[in-house]
This record gives sequence, C-alpha cells and structure tokens, in this order.
Amino acid sequence: MDETKHSPQTQPMPIGEIRTLAVALRNNISKVINGKEEVIDLVLTALFASGHLLLEDMPGTGKTTLAKALAKSIDADFSRVQFTPDILPSDLTGINFFDQKKSDFVFRPGPIFTSILLADEINRTTPRTQSSLLECMEEGQITVDGVTYPLQQPFFVIATQNPIETSGTFPLPEAQLDRFFMKLSVGYPDREAESAMLGRFQQQNPLDSLKPVADKDQILAARQAVKTVKVSDAVRGYIVDLARASREFQGVRLGMSPRGALALMRGAQVRAAFAGRDFVTPDDVKTIAPHVMTHRLITRGSSGLRGENTTAQTVAEILGSVPVPVENGAAQ
Repeated sequence: MDETKHSPQTQPMPIGEIRTLAVALRNNISKVINGKEEVIDLVLTALFASGHLLLEDMPGTGKTTLAKALAKSIDADFSRVQFTPDILPSDLTGINFFDQKKSDFVFRPGPIFTSILLADEINRTTPRTQSSLLECMEEGQITVDGVTYPLQQPFFVIATQNPIETSGTFPLPEAQLDRFFMKLSVGYPDREAESAMLGRFQQQNPLDSLKPVADKDQILAARQAVKTVKVSDAVRGYIVDLARASREFQGVRLGMSPRGALALMRGAQVRAAFAGRDFVTPDDVKTIAPHVMTHRLITRGSSGLRGENTTAQTVAEILGSVPVPVENGAAQ
C-alpha cells in the first residue's frame, strides 16, 4: 500500500539515516529479546518495507514479547487483539451505535484503528474475521455501513500463530498468507542468551522500562526513502527469474505470486538501506528471499512442520538454480 495516499506531506529521509534508525530500534528491542538480532532485523525489514509480518513458532518463544518490544520502541499507537473463534469482524473494525444524547448513530472505532496491531493467534478466529483484517492490511482502510475510514499510517500488523496446536484453529488460506510480507520463526535462544534472559526478567520485566527511540513520522519517512533505493535492470530481472523459476520448479504446486516478487524487491531495497547503500545488489535479494518466498510456495506433500522444512529446502534449490547477475551483466 502507498502511504502517500494518507500522508502526502511525508518526505523521505536520507538513506544514511535509515541505517541509524534501524540500529537504534534493534538495540532497544534487544534489551528485551536477547540473541535474536537477525530476527529483529527481519522484523524491521518488514516494517520499513510497508509490509506485514506473520510470526509462527512454538509457545513461549517470545513472539508476543517481540511485538510488544517493537511497539514500545516507537512512539505510536498500539493495540493487541487475542483472537478467539467468537470474535466478529465488527470487534476489530468498530460499530455504529445510537447515541441518545445526539439522537444519531455514532461510530465507535475498533482496535484496528492503530499504528501497530498485534493479532495474537490469528488462526484461532474464523475465516470471516481473518478476511476483515487482511482486507485492512491490503487497502489501509475499512468500510463500515457504507462509510470508508482510512487507517492510521504507518499501519503495521504483526500476527502470531502456533504451528503445533491444530484443534479449534482455522489455518490461513494461501491467498491470505500471500498478504503477509514475510513469515518468521523466532526460535529458541541459545544457552547464553536464555541464561541472560532469566537474569533480565528475574526482578522485573524489561518491557516495563522500555522507552521509544523513534516516532511514526520517522517510520513514514524511512518507508518513503526505501522506495528511492536504486534497483538495476539486471537485479529486477533476477527477481523476475526467481519468481518464474518458483512457478516451474519440479515438485512445486504453487509458486511465488507477482505480489511476492514486489515484496522481494522492496525487502532487498530495505536491506541495501540498512547497509548504508542507495542501490540493491543480488546478495540483498538472496538474503531476503527465503523469508519472503517460503510461505508463498506450496510443494507436493507439504504439510505441518515437515512440509515447512521441505518448502525451505525447495527455495534454497531455486536460489541455487537461477543464475546471479554481476555488474557487467554476465552471470555467475
């Protein structure tokens, strides 16, 4: 979605400042989530690329804590919704109620009217409610009783789901998964990081004392700046070749969509900006590709955690099969 539709006054920040902003956010979040700098960088990549994020991992690995730490690091509105089967679309979007004092209907906004929304256990709510949220993610606006309301900008959704508990869940269809910029797994910490976590949380929750290091205007300016990072014809061709290869690769039933190719390009632009460059290299594309592509592919016989591993291996094989452009336009 184009933020300029709702914030035409936003001016892009210098590329060098994007790196400074990203480092400040990463360091702040690391005060709570230790030893996961790479995951934090990927979360910030989704944020700066104007995308949305799906966190899928085992219970207790810090998915919700990571989302809260990001929200507290940015001076912007934050809402959390715990999804259950009985939640209705109106519980997210808001309702019109009759105000007796005004003798008229008044709109009461729902939790979706925020900048950062944590959609906890999104797969526990019905497809109808899932669809209402995903429509907001795509359009940046919501229509209630025929009236369209623009959402705040930036609008960033972090959805979580548990891959091992399937009873009473409604798995996201492939078309809805495609709306997420990337899907990540936080993973278990190593021994040193887990020991450090116990020390930090022993007397108090570090989230309680976390202060913002950025505001939403900086995020909007960074998003505009990302779009100015140069993408050469050769790199664009490389992204298209990866997308086409994913659709034709042996064992793949559903390849990457054009929306996925656009996400891959935008993610590579963010990675370049994080490195202080104003141009994208093929390495930027290869670095971000597994996180953008894996949840968009369906391989034959893929299901559950084993299927996830199979798809990740397929993406690695696709990346290894497509020639990588070099500066002179040749391939290596």
